[in-house]
Amino acid sequence: MLAVFEKSVAKGPDALISHESGSVSSLKDDFLAKHFASTHPDPVSVNLGSAGLMIYSMNKQNPLFPRLFTVVDDIFCIFQGHIANVANLKQQYGLNKTANEAIIVIEAYRTLRDRGPYPIDQVVRDFQGKFAFILYDSSSKVAFLAVDSDGSVPIFWGTDADGNLVISDEKEAVVKGCGKSFAPFPKGCFFTSSGGLRSSEHPFNELKPMPRVDSSGEVCGATFKVDPNAKKENSSMPRVGSTADWSNY
Repeated sequence: MLAVFEKSVAKGPDALISHESGSVSSLKDDFLAKHFASTHPDPVSVNLGSAGLMIYSMNKQNPLFPRLFTVVDDIFCIFQGHIANVANLKQQYGLNKTANEAIIVIEAYRTLRDRGPYPIDQVVRDFQGKFAFILYDSSSKVAFLAVDSDGSVPIFWGTDADGNLVISDEKEAVVKGCGKSFAPFPKGCFFTSSGGLRSSEHPFNELKPMPRVDSSGEVCGATFKVDPNAKKENSSMPRVGSTADWSNY
């Protein structure tokens, strides 16, 4: 799976950017989408207009971590992996028996967006399983992605030459667009357009970037560690219609 979000929609941490990155413009002339399509048979591509793109393929997927794609009310979600407590979450969000993990993620996001009864970190922690997902809300132009606490489904992210955010479960795809301005997405973390990168297990602590050095000794993006001495502001998501619209925070 692959997503590219225009920088006005989702701006990655500055620490991801390498000064000698060799990055390119991922969205220009559909460069990265064409590259992905050339290496994956029968890809499904979603053009998000000026916001970017999402593309995926069911080819050669790991049977232990199946890939799902769902669209509900202009909210797009690519989900990979599985959630163990699906039955409980369906009941919690009032979903029918046929709802899959991608639909559950979308409904959890809509609950956060529209009613906001829980902090984002609690909602992510409620997903018990091995997973990674990328969600985009076209009505609010908001991106939301997360991985489980063990990083069971490895995700990579980076910043391309135009400052756009590139996310994929394939390292090679991210490197193609971002050069050395990339890194593995940190375990047990989530990212939103409004709040940036946060830890779902330590939501009130800042994440400290640590320079990441590749096998050739060059700085290649950054890893992020929880800083026990630095506290972050409340991670709750303001409700739709409130004076603090979280999508524009």
